[in-house]
Amino acid sequence: MNSKDRVPASIDPDDIGYNDTPNEHFSTVLEQRISRRNLLRGGAAGAASVVLGSMGLTACGSTETPAAPPVVTPVTPVVPTEKLLGFTAVAKSLADVVVVPAGYTASVLYALGDPILNGATAFKNDGSDADFENRAGDHHDGMEFFGLGADGKPSASAVERGLLAMNHEATTNQQLSSFFIHANGGTNTLPRPAAEVDRETALHGLSMVEVRKAGGKWEYVKDSTFNRRVTCLTECEISGPARGNALLVTKYSKDGTKTRGTLNNCGTGKTPWGSFVSGEENWSGYFVRGAADNAARGNDKSVASLNRYGRAQGAASRHAWETAGADDKYARWNNSKLGASTDGADDYRNEMNGMGYIVEADPYNKAKAVKKRTALGRYAHESAAFGKQVVGQPLAVYMGDDSRNEYIFKFVSTAVWSAADATPADMLATGDKYLDSGKLYVAKFAADGTGSWIELSIANPQIAAYAGYKFADQADVLVNARLAGDAVGATKMDRPEWCSVNPANGEVYFALTNNSNRTATPSGSSQLAPDAANPRAYTDMKGTTTQSGNPNGHILRLKEGSSGAAALVFAWDVYLFGAESGADAGKVNLSNLTSDQDFSSPDGLAFSPSTGICWIQTDDGAYTDVTNCMMLAGLPGQVGDGKKVTLNYAGAAGATLAVDTYVGKAATADTLKRFLVGPVDCELTGICETPDGKALFVNIQHPGEGTSQANIADPTKYTSQWPSNAGYGAGKRPRSATIVITKNDGGRIGS
Repeated sequence: MNSKDRVPASIDPDDIGYNDTPNEHFSTVLEQRISRRNLLRGGAAGAASVVLGSMGLTACGSTETPAAPPVVTPVTPVVPTEKLLGFTAVAKSLADVVVVPAGYTASVLYALGDPILNGATAFKNDGSDADFENRAGDHHDGMEFFGLGADGKPSASAVERGLLAMNHEATTNQQLSSFFIHANGGTNTLPRPAAEVDRETALHGLSMVEVRKAGGKWEYVKDSTFNRRVTCLTECEISGPARGNALLVTKYSKDGTKTRGTLNNCGTGKTPWGSFVSGEENWSGYFVRGAADNAARGNDKSVASLNRYGRAQGAASRHAWETAGADDKYARWNNSKLGASTDGADDYRNEMNGMGYIVEADPYNKAKAVKKRTALGRYAHESAAFGKQVVGQPLAVYMGDDSRNEYIFKFVSTAVWSAADATPADMLATGDKYLDSGKLYVAKFAADGTGSWIELSIANPQIAAYAGYKFADQADVLVNARLAGDAVGATKMDRPEWCSVNPANGEVYFALTNNSNRTATPSGSSQLAPDAANPRAYTDMKGTTTQSGNPNGHILRLKEGSSGAAALVFAWDVYLFGAESGADAGKVNLSNLTSDQDFSSPDGLAFSPSTGICWIQTDDGAYTDVTNCMMLAGLPGQVGDGKKVTLNYAGAAGATLAVDTYVGKAATADTLKRFLVGPVDCELTGICETPDGKALFVNIQHPGEGTSQANIADPTKYTSQWPSNAGYGAGKRPRSATIVITKNDGGRIGS
């Protein structure tokens, strides 16, 4: 570990697993010690890189001036043929800057606290700012671009004006307080002050903000009538099979048809009819449960549900928002049974059942309430990727449950696709048509490179007879989709993060970030042996620290059967295995990554509809002694373009464990390159582009999160001062932000 290493939290509270069922797990095993990272090659940025530094962007490439051309008769210049991934790969970096290739410019566009509504004042960034309901939220995450024509109406072809709809996942905290937004770092004793809690709740949720290109430069429009904030207190409508169900009854919604807010939103998606969808991810940790709540509930089946979703009796909440006062907006964070009613209409024992969905919003119409689409199931949602649309066939929506040992899901609509719905008069009514009725499936992977989709239906005998939980109806199955997946024996995966569909062939890609509980000698229900789709279990060294399991993650892809969206079978392989370039090529670096390509912990994942490039973003703690988190550009092939590999492990009692897996075609310099490296402590997440592919919007989340709360008064002790050190905004406290990347010659990004 070098002098710039930062000690991460031992366990990310967002990534704790709660699946102790004996279902098989999907991961890759390698038992290999790696001597690691003796010297960082290349420095903060390569010679062919551009650095977003204290005064903006500085080219680090050649400064040689070409000779003047001879005088000749003018001719029409030949436009060079575009070559995707024609840029020079960016080197790994530990600098507190954004690094992009030479020939590109990255500019900060929209950051935490920027005013967007109701005359909010300029952001001071010193902990004195308030009214965050009228400002950009924190932890910018998934994001989509929605075009605006010159007439202010939706336009699928607009390239210089549009709306960015994005998630604000969380806030930066080490104890209870979101310390960067409070003057003195905030309060970690109980009760929490109401003023602090009100700031923190307002920082979560969604932003819809207008952006435009003016004078050759992108900017956000501070006073746009389209600008909107949705927080974790904004009223939302429950839609689909669980609407009005007894499981959704609360003191706030006695008929179970609404709830307040969307929470811990991570990945996103864009529907075929042009609306925005967002996934509620690690929401359970915001709720508290009393130490004697099991008995208060009469040890009914709700206890099994709460345990499965991470709220065991006595569980403390992440921010202790419930302690801020008697007001109902604070009381709702206490998930204990406190009332005397039999249905929960006098307390918030069922409040958590209103979180954990894909939510849909009309980005153009702030008068329309957000809808929670319960037919797509309840779990730690990441993004929602829509399969290719075929007229007369149903739609498929692909999703992952981001926690260790959780599942991959698919929803298939009852309604079949109509081309007329691509430009509807009412987006959310069209959402009702396709997202409120259909079938939810969970994936089971086989060792021969095939898999099957198992329907999660109350009519499924495995679900109806499940001993671990008695499902009452189909709404119960959907609200407790994790338990339903347990019942049918779904395959446990290594933290399914974002997913995306390759526009070239319709194949579906899933980022499996990592799993520290993979081992060839499992003990206890939380540890899993490697299997075909999650094949590696190995030792990875971070300096002198041992990291075991599958610390670098991989990207899985699947190809549906001949029935397309409605197929019940699929083929799969692993597109890329995360690894350092020096790792054992036969056991760890199975994709043969070089120093221009190596990465760890893939998270954000999206295909460009313009170029077909697969953008891969990392949320890493395993490789951060060598490089900050990054973004890569890939040109994938297709399922089955690689080979079968057998990995052998020393298993329990001296037995040999042989695991067959299927590795996609090895990466080359022409098919995978590092495109961007972010500032210190950040996560790269959220990506979208204009329809012509010439402006790429990227989110940079929680720079400087390794700063100690005790050092809030001393900016010299912040681990990051980005983006203020790039010339953006007041103060020096680090801020999550959106950047926009353009190519200096006006070409498409990634060429």
